[in-house]
Amino acid sequence: MNKFFNRLFAGVMSLAMVAGVVSAPANTAEAKEDLKGKLVVIHTNDVHGRYEKNDESLGMSSVKALKGYYQSQGAHVLLLDAGDFSQGTNLVNYYKGLDSVYFMNEAGYDAVSLGNHEFDFGFDALQEMAAAAEFPILDANIINKETGEPYFGDNKVFEYSNMKVGVFGLDTPEAQTKANPKNVKDVNFLDDGELIACAQAQVDELKAQDCDYIICLGHLGVDEESAGRRSADVAANVTGIDLFVDGHSHTRIDGGFDINGTKIVSTGSYLEKIGVVVYDGETTKAKLVDDFYNIGGCPEMDAFVKTFADVVDEAYAGTFATTTNTLNGEKDPGVRTMETNLGDFAADAYKYIAETYVKENNMDLTIDGAIQNGGGIRASIEPGEISMNTLYTVFPFGNTISIVSVTGAELLEALEASCSACPAALGGFPQVSGIVFSVDTSVPYAQGEQYPDSTYYAPANAGSRVTIDTVGGKKFDANATYNIAVNNFMADGGDTYFVFTKASQVLDTGVVDAEGLISYVNSLNGVIGDEYTNAKGNITIK
Repeated sequence: MNKFFNRLFAGVMSLAMVAGVVSAPANTAEAKEDLKGKLVVIHTNDVHGRYEKNDESLGMSSVKALKGYYQSQGAHVLLLDAGDFSQGTNLVNYYKGLDSVYFMNEAGYDAVSLGNHEFDFGFDALQEMAAAAEFPILDANIINKETGEPYFGDNKVFEYSNMKVGVFGLDTPEAQTKANPKNVKDVNFLDDGELIACAQAQVDELKAQDCDYIICLGHLGVDEESAGRRSADVAANVTGIDLFVDGHSHTRIDGGFDINGTKIVSTGSYLEKIGVVVYDGETTKAKLVDDFYNIGGCPEMDAFVKTFADVVDEAYAGTFATTTNTLNGEKDPGVRTMETNLGDFAADAYKYIAETYVKENNMDLTIDGAIQNGGGIRASIEPGEISMNTLYTVFPFGNTISIVSVTGAELLEALEASCSACPAALGGFPQVSGIVFSVDTSVPYAQGEQYPDSTYYAPANAGSRVTIDTVGGKKFDANATYNIAVNNFMADGGDTYFVFTKASQVLDTGVVDAEGLISYVNSLNGVIGDEYTNAKGNITIK
C-alpha cells in the first residue's frame, strides 16, 4: 500500500505545484474592510475526511481559497485545525489517514491538534502522518511515557511585523479509550488537574516569549459527558487564553462565546462551515462561513483531491447487499441511545462469524451472544442496493471480530457501564444479539472506581439499573461463563468495556468486521429483509 501510495502522490505533485491559484470570495463584507495588519484565524475541526467539495462539504478547495483571499487583503493569516481530520470517509480511511495530511499540506495549514480518531489506524500510522506533515502537531498534554516530554509538539510562536501570536494544543484524554487502548499504550494523556496545569504552563511560557495573542487549539468539546476536561473547563480555570479553537463534540458555535476572557469557537463538523476569527489588536470577532458560492474555490486543489478519490472509488466499486428497509445508524436517537435494526444486524453478524469460526476450527465452544458498540456504526443505510463504498463508510474502523469468555457478573458490569449515560448518547451503548436486558433510567448511574487509563468509571453496583433477562436463550446466571462475540476494540477495553480485559479467554477470529458483515449477508442470500424491519426487542429502556 505505501509503495503504491507514494507513486500516486508523486504522480499528482504537478497538480499541487499550481494549487496556489484560487478564486476569491465575492460580495463579502471583508472586501470593504481594511484587513492589513490584522490577524485572521481560519479554523476547521472534525473534518472526518470530507475533503471533496460537494453539496455536503465546502471541501479543502474552499479552505485554500479562503486563506488565499485573506492573504491577498494583507491580513496575517493562521490556518488551524482542531483534530479528527484523518478518519471518517473511505477517501482517508483507505490510505490510513496519510492523504489527509497531504491535502492539509497543500491547503497551507499552519498548525493542528490531534483528535481521538487520529489514533485509529495505530501509532505507527500516526507517526507516518506526523512525518509527512509540513505543519506542527501541537498537543502539550500528550506525553511520551518514556521521556516525559510531549510526544509531538506543545506550542509554536508566529511572529508578524506588529504582533506575536502563540499557539498551543491539547487533545482529549478520552482518546485513551475512544481509540483502541493498544494504540495509545506508549503515551500518557494529562487529565483533570494536570490538564489545567499543563494549559496554564503553556500560557505562561508563551507570555514569557512576549506573545500578544494566545490561542489554544484543542480537541476537547463541550459535551456534558466530557465534564472536567472540556474547552469551557479549561477556559474557566486558565488565565490568559485569548482564543480557544475547539473540536470533538461537533458543536457549531457561530460568533463564539466568552468565558473568563477566552472566546471559544467551533465550526461543527464535516467542513459544512469554516470558522473565521479577526483580531485587530484589541477585539476578537468570530463568525462561521457557509456560503458555497461566495467562498470560491481552487480547481487545482479539487483535482488533487479527486486523484486520490478516484482510486478509492475503484477499490470500493460494486454492491454489498440489498435492504428493503432503512437501517438506523444515527447517533441520537439511534445506535448510541437505543436498540436499532442496524445495530441488531451488526451484532447478529458478529455472532454468526464467531459461530462459524468455532465450527471451522472444531472448537467445543458455544457462542452465547454478541455486542457491537454503537459508536462503531457511523451512518444509516437507505433502502435499495448497498454499495461497498457505503458498507465501509458505515463500518470504517477495520476492527476484527473477537470472542471473549467472561462471567455473568463481568457481562453485567459491561452492560451497566456501557448504559451509564442512558438515555443520553454514549459511543459504548451496546447493540446486542442473543442477549435480552433492560435499563431502568430512573435509577442514577452510581460511579465506582475509575477504570485504569480511562475517563470512564466502573459501576459502583452493577445491576442497579441494568437487568439481564436471558443470554443465549437461557436465564441469566451471574456465575456462569459466557462466550460473547465483540470487536477487538472492545476486547482491548475500548469505550466502557475495560472489564473485557479480564476475560479468561480471548480469541481473535481475524475477520474484519465489514468482511464479517459481507459473509453474514451472503448467508441471507444477499438481502437484509423483513427480519430487520424493526429492532428485535432485545433491549428495553424504562
